[in-house]
Amino acid sequence: MITSSHNTKIKTVRALQGRAKGRREAGAFLIEGVRLVEEALAADWPFRFVLYDEILNERGNLLVESLKSRGVECEMVSTSVMKSLSETETPQGILTVLELTNLPIPKLPTFLLIPDQIRDPGNLGTLLRSAAAAGVDAVLLPPETADAFAPKVLRSGMGAHFRLPIHSMTWDEIEQVGRLAGLQVFLADMNGQSCWETDLRQPLALIVGGEADGASESARRLVTMSLSIPMPGKAESLNAGVAGSVLMFEVVRQRK
Repeated sequence: MITSSHNTKIKTVRALQGRAKGRREAGAFLIEGVRLVEEALAADWPFRFVLYDEILNERGNLLVESLKSRGVECEMVSTSVMKSLSETETPQGILTVLELTNLPIPKLPTFLLIPDQIRDPGNLGTLLRSAAAAGVDAVLLPPETADAFAPKVLRSGMGAHFRLPIHSMTWDEIEQVGRLAGLQVFLADMNGQSCWETDLRQPLALIVGGEADGASESARRLVTMSLSIPMPGKAESLNAGVAGSVLMFEVVRQRK
């Protein structure tokens, strides 16, 4: 059992909880909680190691046994060490370090999401979760967008990371992907054309800008058309996570 905060694995976990640069350099990221670990296992994601403690419930203990049977290194830690590592109010007793890898982008995608300058982890996680549910082919993350593999984004994404290609790219790389696939580029904008009156059945990329500054100039130069969401109520706007989700499912509605 690990009882010291100076243990190498504990130091690794703390490093992965920090900046995106640390995760990129380590080639790894961290997830916490039974459900996320189950999602990673179901997706056959590459594990580095698992830490768990005695508060882990029966479902979690069965998960640990399953991981051990597959050759994954699983080690118990003291409850105090686990509590010091957990970023949730009620720790579930399990943390996992996974390989930082990317699912491949389809050769001819017909539906891409580009969250531009989305810096709030909750909003980005919501967009990723909705993108996975809506059948988006890939999510392309431009500069100035939050790290998709930060702990708070992973929790909000609820397993979307294990089913959805998520790639950080420069704007030149994003433009090349869109051009090769022949995609029309739509921007979520309150002054745009109603999404209900726009044909979204064609191959497209959807850009959702941040709440504070909106879409960047680099994003706007790629845009074919701006889209708005009709709001008959008195609300001035929707947050980025909700607005992007509504638009993604309008694409789903039209294509079905």
